Amino acid sequence: MSPVQYLAATVAADDVVWRLPGAARHRTSLLVLPHAGGNAHAYADWRGLLPADVRLLIGQYPGRGARFAEDLPVGIDDLAGPIAACLPEDTDDLVVLGHSMGSLVAFEVARALTAQGRPPRAFVASACRAPFLPNPSRVEPERLTDDDLVAALKERGGTDDAVLDEPELREIVLPSIRADFAIDDAYRFTGALPALGCPVTALGGAQDPIVPVDALADWAEVTDREAALTVLPGGHFYFQDRLPEFLSLVTSILAARPA
Repeated sequence: MSPVQYLAATVAADDVVWRLPGAARHRTSLLVLPHAGGNAHAYADWRGLLPADVRLLIGQYPGRGARFAEDLPVGIDDLAGPIAACLPEDTDDLVVLGHSMGSLVAFEVARALTAQGRPPRAFVASACRAPFLPNPSRVEPERLTDDDLVAALKERGGTDDAVLDEPELREIVLPSIRADFAIDDAYRFTGALPALGCPVTALGGAQDPIVPVDALADWAEVTDREAALTVLPGGHFYFQDRLPEFLSLVTSILAARPA
């Protein structure tokens, strides 16, 4: 289904891209794409730590929230296409950020916007391999029982253990988690590089067992502009324990202007 068909046939744009405004008028927008199995709720608290004149936009994937009744995604286009299509019309100055698998979704959103002649001003990849690399930490959810998948999720972090330990809630969330991990396992960009024409920043945790630091530097290959790499202490969800520091870094990216 094309983005145009999607808009005509399914849920409201506000259910696909959450809008968490600050001040009445915004100078820029930050689009955040969640990790595998994640949802927009997990990133809503960022609003309170961002400047008031930054509008926070958060993507919501199929199979969760108001999109729960939709078919589960089977490919990266099912995640990225609707989000690119549902951005507010006044999104002129945009920074795109993804965490973990969300970085791959963010990359595809940025590519789509670039192809439409409205590229983002900057791109931020957090705790994720470069898109042209194979996944070094495949989950292979199709081979795992529910209990094994829950154990893998707890080891990675980022998912509320209370949800995973409650049978009824677990039954609700595991299908979308399985779908996301299957996409993350299989995705690999094979197009021409560089694919983006904006500055790229790669961020990660120094002790991340899923995406080692040396896997982050390859994000420089996706752009013909400046590329930067910053590592903070922590594991795969390194920012959770250092959120003010992390968002201060993101704010500096939001404030920077191209030469």
